Amino acid sequence: MSQFETVIIGGGPAGLGLAYPLQAAGQKVAVVEENKWGGTCPNRGCDPKKVLLGPVEILRRNQDLLGKGIVNQVQINWADLMAFKNTFTDPVSTNSRAGLVAAGITVFDGHASFKDNHTLDIDGETITADRFVIATGQRPRQLAITGGELLGTSTTFMQLPQLPAEIAFLGAGFEAFEFAAIASAAGAKVHIIQHNDRPLKQFPQAGVAELMHQLIAQGVEFHLNFETQTIQPTETGIMISGSDAGKLQQLTVNAGFATSGRIPNCDTLNLTAIGVATDSHGIKVNDHLQTNTANIYAMGDVVSRRQPKLTPVASFEAQYLSRELLHSGAAIAYPMIPSVIYGMPRLAQVGVSLTEAKANDAYVVKPLDMTQWFTYRHLNEAVAKATTIVDKTTDRIMGAFVISNEADELINYLTQIIDQQLTMKQVQQEILLYPTVASDLGYLG
Repeated sequence: MSQFETVIIGGGPAGLGLAYPLQAAGQKVAVVEENKWGGTCPNRGCDPKKVLLGPVEILRRNQDLLGKGIVNQVQINWADLMAFKNTFTDPVSTNSRAGLVAAGITVFDGHASFKDNHTLDIDGETITADRFVIATGQRPRQLAITGGELLGTSTTFMQLPQLPAEIAFLGAGFEAFEFAAIASAAGAKVHIIQHNDRPLKQFPQAGVAELMHQLIAQGVEFHLNFETQTIQPTETGIMISGSDAGKLQQLTVNAGFATSGRIPNCDTLNLTAIGVATDSHGIKVNDHLQTNTANIYAMGDVVSRRQPKLTPVASFEAQYLSRELLHSGAAIAYPMIPSVIYGMPRLAQVGVSLTEAKANDAYVVKPLDMTQWFTYRHLNEAVAKATTIVDKTTDRIMGAFVISNEADELINYLTQIIDQQLTMKQVQQEILLYPTVASDLGYLG
């Protein structure tokens, strides 16, 4: 039986980010992974998604500038795009595992299950440790309806060898909007099905409506207030049946994908054996990422927390926990965390929400239509809007919401401004390259 100081369950960004510094500090460390080493982000998440979005950005830029210096319209070749994507994803698991081994970190391939709070079973092999860190992430949520097994997931979408002619995404969350942008640009007829009339509830409604308007202009069709009941196979794909305002509706497509969110991978670890508390959002931890079982910690997307479940957040927690486990320091303190819906345009936000700002007299809400600003007009973008939330007393930007093709870049600048507690006067005193997205910052407050 092997004994370790720290065993990390999960070989994704969080697990890898913790294993190396602990090993470098002299600890005997092991990492357990039952799926692909490297985790969701580089294998079947944000990295391959961004590769698929690359040609989409070029195609939409091309369309915006047709007749304004651009003559021919580009097209996306799905097979070539997938082959290019595979050059990024194919080496990830092998290289991630090999990197750990080269660093002297013990690796185990298999499913982990707790016997007690110091003992772990890995497909019949038993190991023990002083402490465990759970970093098992999330997986796509399957729809619990008749025929739900006929639906693919985000993983299968990003592995499609051929793009179906007509696609439906069931659930209007992050993935649906991003995949719809990709599939429609690549030539598919796309449907997004949502059981209510409020997609992307975490973003301001006006911004979501604008994004929907842009996607509709690109050929995407939304089916709101559609309660899916059954999915049946057809000769060419599937038939989705449901009710809309009590009326039976049917939609036949070549393929459907469940995009109704993700669930934490903590239900098969036998956590009840060690008394670790969980809820529907994941594993409960304190402000030191410690569970209610003293020698068990958790980090990354498997944790139940209010912060967005993003790869940079998981990496931040790994950095924190490497210090915490070695030196027992202060409680974790998260900086501002931006979030974004990728596509063309993009939707991004950070800090104090628009809802909170409108309910609090301490803030000034400043909406701006930037569409005619040079930064966006020289590219003939369809829409570019920003809303900043400024503290009346300090003149500091406290939150922001942006929709444009450059929303991710602009929101990153605004995140730094908020974290550094800069006033609008201080921002306006900066001299930045013009004309750039950054050079517009002084006009946003």
